[in-house]
Amino acid sequence: MEYWYTDERSGARYPADPLRWRGDDGAPLTVAPLAGLRPDQVDTGIRSLWRYRAALPGDLGPVSLGEGCTPLLPRTWGGADVRFKLEWFSPTGSFKDRGSSVMISALAGAGVRELLEDSSGNGGSSVAAYSAAAGIAATVLAPEGTSPAKVLQTRAYGAAVELVPGTRDDTAAEAVRRSGRTTYASHNWHPFFLQGTKTLAYELWEDLGFRAPDAVVTVAGAGSIVLGCDLGFGELLAAGSITRRPRLLVAQPRNCSPIDAAFHDRPGFEHFAPTVAEGTAIRQPVRLPEVVAAIRRSGGDTAAIGEDAIAAAARRLAALGLYAEPTSATAAAAIDVFRDRGAIRPGETTVVVLTGSGLKAADKLRELIG
Repeated sequence: MEYWYTDERSGARYPADPLRWRGDDGAPLTVAPLAGLRPDQVDTGIRSLWRYRAALPGDLGPVSLGEGCTPLLPRTWGGADVRFKLEWFSPTGSFKDRGSSVMISALAGAGVRELLEDSSGNGGSSVAAYSAAAGIAATVLAPEGTSPAKVLQTRAYGAAVELVPGTRDDTAAEAVRRSGRTTYASHNWHPFFLQGTKTLAYELWEDLGFRAPDAVVTVAGAGSIVLGCDLGFGELLAAGSITRRPRLLVAQPRNCSPIDAAFHDRPGFEHFAPTVAEGTAIRQPVRLPEVVAAIRRSGGDTAAIGEDAIAAAARRLAALGLYAEPTSATAAAAIDVFRDRGAIRPGETTVVVLTGSGLKAADKLRELIG
């Protein structure tokens, strides 16, 4: 499928090139919207996200570990009927495998033999796994406070892990400084990563009998699920395969909530503190304007969740048999907030994305659950 990159801020277009990860002026790029799918274009003989290959750019040779096709579980949460999308059934235990599979497929096809990634945990372990599957040598930079289980998992795949002093943003800045010397495969920057996360929208469409949910609740750090859903549901809408976009309801920990602050027009918001939801601790998301625009385009909303509410949600999920890392529990905690605001409504279909397994953050859950 023919494709090109676009800079949504300036309107500039760039030729398709998996080795390019940002524009000449430093702005993030996306793959321009592609043709969406009809139900008969889903390859049901493939049990992975590659069943939606007809919606992906280029002629990619899949680097796959069986990602996608995760369960959608109906449950009641505080009186609200919701469906939990259990993304921790992905091969490395988080939704990041969707983006990694497509991004690494593109880079492997371009002849890349070594790469650099930066991550607070899940992205790094995911990129490391798919790099191993593709025979690519990976170096992963991670904040020094990253959960030991995630560091161990990343190293187990053969990646070189370097712990960087300071915040998650300090780690990202160090990766950008090194990007001129190697292939930078950033899950926050690379356009092909979002092509992988957009398959979540296609999968929910298929899960629900080829219709869109009314609302999708998700946690966000950099916002790749938000942008993936915006891309995927937007393509399905343009193809006539759905009649409306679902509302994107986005949760962040109050201790680090720049997306919520921008959405609610609080430009002076500068309250940042450590959060148990380490996967969201990004003070300056590189695609912040695009994430806010996607939420607005969907008629959605955002919420900032306190640490106590995140901890309580992790315990409530576990009581349902759902062992989620605190980052995922942030989305569950937001169900109550969005229901009270009327953004989650009786009789509608609401999907709540649980992004990662509790096994990824045993140390933090030990503190929360006891």
